[in-house]
Amino acid sequence: MARGRLRIYLGAAPGVGKTYAMLCEAHRRLARGTDVVIGFVEHHNRSNTAELLHGLEAVPRRTMEHRGAEFTELDLDALLARRPQVALVDELAHTNVPGSRNAKRWQDVEELLAAGVDVISTVNIQHLESLGDVVEGITGVRQRETVPDEVVRRADQIELVDMSPQALRRRLAHGNVYAPEKINAALSNYFRPGNLTALRELALLWTADRVDEYLQTYRAEQGIDSTWQARERIVVGLTGGPEGATLIRRAARIAAKGSGSELLAVHISRSDGLATGGSPQALIEQRALVESLSGSFHTVLGDDPSQALLDFARGVNATQIVLGSSRRKAWQYIYGPGVGSTVARDSGDIDVHIVTHEHAAHGRGRIPIRKVTDLGRPRAIGGWLIGVAGPLLLSLVLTHLRSTGLPTDMLLFFSVTVCAALVGGLFPAIASALVGSTALNYYFTPPTHTLTINDPQNILAVAIFTAVGIAVATVVDVAARRSHEAARSQAEAQTLSALAGTVLRGAATGEGVLTALLDQVREVFQQESTALLERADEHAPWGCVAASGPNPPGRPEQADVDVPVGENLALVLRGRVLPAADRRLLGAFAAQAAVLLERRRLAKEAAAARRQVEGNRIRTALLAAVSHDLRTPLAGIKAAVSSLRAEDVEWDPADEAELLAGIEAGADRLDHLINNLLDMSRLQTGTVTPLIREVDLDEVVPIALGGVPLESVHLDVPEHLPMVPADAGLLERALANLIENAVKYSPPGVRVLVQADALEPAAGGGRVELRVVDRGPGVPEEARERIFAPFQRYGDAPRGAGVGLGLAVARGFVEAMGGTLAAEDTPGGGLTMVVSLPVAERRPDPAAPDDPAHAADPAHPAHTAGPAHDTGLAPPDDPAHHAESPQPTTPLAPRKAEPA
Repeated sequence: MARGRLRIYLGAAPGVGKTYAMLCEAHRRLARGTDVVIGFVEHHNRSNTAELLHGLEAVPRRTMEHRGAEFTELDLDALLARRPQVALVDELAHTNVPGSRNAKRWQDVEELLAAGVDVISTVNIQHLESLGDVVEGITGVRQRETVPDEVVRRADQIELVDMSPQALRRRLAHGNVYAPEKINAALSNYFRPGNLTALRELALLWTADRVDEYLQTYRAEQGIDSTWQARERIVVGLTGGPEGATLIRRAARIAAKGSGSELLAVHISRSDGLATGGSPQALIEQRALVESLSGSFHTVLGDDPSQALLDFARGVNATQIVLGSSRRKAWQYIYGPGVGSTVARDSGDIDVHIVTHEHAAHGRGRIPIRKVTDLGRPRAIGGWLIGVAGPLLLSLVLTHLRSTGLPTDMLLFFSVTVCAALVGGLFPAIASALVGSTALNYYFTPPTHTLTINDPQNILAVAIFTAVGIAVATVVDVAARRSHEAARSQAEAQTLSALAGTVLRGAATGEGVLTALLDQVREVFQQESTALLERADEHAPWGCVAASGPNPPGRPEQADVDVPVGENLALVLRGRVLPAADRRLLGAFAAQAAVLLERRRLAKEAAAARRQVEGNRIRTALLAAVSHDLRTPLAGIKAAVSSLRAEDVEWDPADEAELLAGIEAGADRLDHLINNLLDMSRLQTGTVTPLIREVDLDEVVPIALGGVPLESVHLDVPEHLPMVPADAGLLERALANLIENAVKYSPPGVRVLVQADALEPAAGGGRVELRVVDRGPGVPEEARERIFAPFQRYGDAPRGAGVGLGLAVARGFVEAMGGTLAAEDTPGGGLTMVVSLPVAERRPDPAAPDDPAHAADPAHPAHTAGPAHDTGLAPPDDPAHHAESPQPTTPLAPRKAEPA
């Protein structure tokens, strides 16, 4: 079954006539004998639109009820059963009433298309998903109903229904769009001239992009290579040289002269991966400049820069090419006409701009003469010896033999030339060919011992020998140069790969990325020290951002190598001066260092922003807590005090005692709440400074039970536990919050277990674990970290249960003392809070753990918690009530004063 075709009428705003145009198209098709059916059309009580509904068959709508009201929707099943040739479905971005077959109307349209039904629909530009933020910024109205761009882009036809803002406002004022009571509000808000102009431009540009896609597809299908100047596209060719910024700005000015023009920058790289002479640092900066000017940067592989540039320009249907004037000297054109001349000659109907710049042939950036490969001093000396002395020695040997003919002599001299080329390169081989040809002429070509040659064949033989010798020498030199460049490129690639690994590992750990990079620079380039310097502006002094090695340079003038990265950043090295070939690779390191520095700054800004957001959230939550959780106990206290002071009421002693107890309980609740708020504030501002001393848990833990009924907790803290370094006040406050939280959410009659024990060395010795075990509903694993966040109460805990600071304060205090606090499942159901603290480094007291009298003393705090806890009780079924900041069920007992 063939898929149906989709036609969309696109408008810039309501009222431009999309539905009217759709109905007109339906009547045209109906007149041609097409089976057209209305699936859903909304005329919005517009008379001209409503008149066009007459004469068209309509499928009855489906009536649905939602929240006590009735709505009508497209009856997709009925329309599929009717199966017309063409269906009219208005408002493509509409959201269907809950309970419909599909959530969105465009999904209904997709089913119709899949069934082979052609669909005509409408949509406004503000309903495209990608433009939601843009439209909100223009109009101030967020569109709730959207359709994915891809759905509209897949349409077989898109027709723009255009209308000027002035004409649309006139239609609105005449009552052709909205009812009279809505006209003034619409004209002064959404339908302002500026809004309509911006929306119209969005619709035109979006449609133009779609038309351009159609054009590119058609050109590809028809194999059209010539340029169609439907839109200005300016391609700027970059070499990585210093003139790149000038060319980019010039191309951007050309593009700015035409509306909708595109700027494309392209750099041609060698397909064999060998060096091309461009600066990686310059290319990175030029890429950033292109993107800042709303252009795009492209890299194309090709051995012939001229042809690769033209192929790219024709592929993107470019209309203009911008190139820089050549940096060659006049005599250097013996190597060829140059890229600019070749592109201008072969560009055809593409205009070519040659832009002059300060780095042209008369400037500082001229291209040097290509040098032969440096094979090393020993090989050069050996090559010259073979090339000059070899033919002379061979001449002496052959004059004594006198038995070989001229062809054999030439082959022997040719062998010497090849040896000179293999050892010494081009120039020794050329010298060998010239000396050898002269010796052949003088000693072995009749008449001998003269430079005269009588036989023309001998003249040709000597000439061929010389030419072949020079050709072989050139080929050997080119091969050696390519091998040398390939080896260097491989070394650079390995170095850059190591650089990338360093950066990625640093990104993963977030520590010492710049320092590791500078260490690698110092190692790769064998430098004594290196540093990354930065200044605020060109008049400010340089400062060291990061350094590696002893005595790094403090200013670029003090360095042996200086690689600027922009105007206010430089990578400097001290140790030795680097050759020009190494500076390209060093430029890549410098550019990467700049990127890392910028990333570090962005990370700091992001962290600061997160802290600010967190601070705002905490302040908002604090205001909520003050407005509710502080007001409630204050209201209770105020009501009790007012009742006691009432002169017209006589209170009996029991009622008076109850009111006083309520005042005391409210005051204790306020005290507990305010302490938690102050503690959280101190933790957020980093002002908690623990007073670390060696403490015994069997002395601190019982004090933390002051806020809960003693019969609700079973305490199991052995006397022989090692001492831990902690702040007794902070530890007692943290444990109190944990115990109160556990008591609050344990079932009635089930006691909370507070147990402490030292870890065995095999299990990670050197730490003491204190567990607060409850038998409450527990907390799912995915929510255990969230319960430690400030102002968080897990599940549906009522606001009166606290502000959600208990566990956050407890973790903050424990971590401030160098410990950890985590949540675990209780075997059999419930939640266990595990406080882990390091063991104090001190010599143990041998009398403490083995004193039976002390261990059996019933007055010892370890025996004051009541009967043992029944751990066999199954947890309750409701898992949604484990909160964070419990309030005491009885007034809190006074606690130790905590250090500031």
